[in-house]
Amino acid sequence: MGCVQGKYCSRYPSSTESNSGDYGEMGSYMNATSKHILTQRSLEIVPVPSRNYELQYSVLTQRGYYPDSPDKENQDSFCIRKQVQGNPNVHFFGVFDGHGHYGTECSKFVKDRLVQILAYDPTLLDDPVKAYNSAFSTANNELRSSEIDDSMSGTTAITVLVIGDTIYVANVGDSRAVIAVKNGNRIVAEDLSSDQTPFRKDEYERVKLSGARVLTVDQVEGLEDPDIQVWGNEESHGGDPPRLWVQNGMYPGTAFSRSVGDSTAEKIGVISVPEVSMVRLTPNHLFFVVASDGVFEFLSSQTVVDMVARCTDPRDACAAIAGESYKIWLEHESRTDDITIIIVHIKGLSNTGAGDTDGTTGANGNPASSRAGRGSSDGFTTSGSEIYRAIRSEFTDLQLSMSRSPAIVVPSPSHQKPLELVGLYTVLCN
Repeated sequence: MGCVQGKYCSRYPSSTESNSGDYGEMGSYMNATSKHILTQRSLEIVPVPSRNYELQYSVLTQRGYYPDSPDKENQDSFCIRKQVQGNPNVHFFGVFDGHGHYGTECSKFVKDRLVQILAYDPTLLDDPVKAYNSAFSTANNELRSSEIDDSMSGTTAITVLVIGDTIYVANVGDSRAVIAVKNGNRIVAEDLSSDQTPFRKDEYERVKLSGARVLTVDQVEGLEDPDIQVWGNEESHGGDPPRLWVQNGMYPGTAFSRSVGDSTAEKIGVISVPEVSMVRLTPNHLFFVVASDGVFEFLSSQTVVDMVARCTDPRDACAAIAGESYKIWLEHESRTDDITIIIVHIKGLSNTGAGDTDGTTGANGNPASSRAGRGSSDGFTTSGSEIYRAIRSEFTDLQLSMSRSPAIVVPSPSHQKPLELVGLYTVLCN
């Protein structure tokens, strides 16, 4: 959601994947030989040999529609790094949502530096949580001392580090990661991160102790009573959320309580310390999604998971979710946010991999993937791909009963008005 200055603020730059070159955002919509017509990407597959499964993934980043700022850049960045530290069992996925005048520069800087710092940390496999905390702190300090002005600009970051069959999720800000779990005959969305905003009581109290005024825009402008410090939740009050302000000024107005950069907001409690969660993967875990808040502003975690589950190809799911997000944004506002989404399918995991000491051990010799996580097994021994196919069949009736076809909506090349490709979502995911 960003700060007030950056919320409605940021051409079509190329998006980058750390280890495979540059790709355009939505491409030319020409059907290339091995590339998806909308995402313009080949389907990527990376094995995790220590557990004998693979990750099948795709990514899409889409510049928002800004009728008042036709030259505003896409401030989102993403990073996918295979074989971190040269280890075939360690892979990194991250989305960085920049904000403020220099938000693009901030998100690109942190995208590059965070994974580089992790890649050179000798403690990464021994203590991923400690390594994550150190990496975010170092990246924040380096951004502060760089030539980029981060006084009123910065970036949020949502990242997933796969080590064997364990994932570590580090979050700073209000982007989100969610994992799909097979639970009986249902696929349930479980959040891997918790949005760090003043809607959270603990974050609200922490920034208040640091001297922040927490008010909506209407409150700070005197249109509503500033003494009412109850805002409900993001679903009911998302249009004018509580924001952070200095005591005697109308800035910086951040709607998040953690970020990298934002040196002015740091003085009132906005910190770069990540919250790190850990999950031990089981055959019940079907896929995970890492996305900017441009996706989750109007779509719930469960809705996003349901949409992914209807698509066998993650590229189709990326296009469908981006299109639906874009459409709903325009139903509520005259513009949209930038949208970035990474979808990673977990294929063939049976928890009977090649052992615990084949490349994912920590410095002390203990398997990094042996740490207890939040994931749990219901006793399934079927491979992840077989479970996924079974669940797919359960959505047949739902697909046939859809009363309308969500549109894929993208800006026209002139950036003057959106172009709706009505019905494409059904073609992609049916």
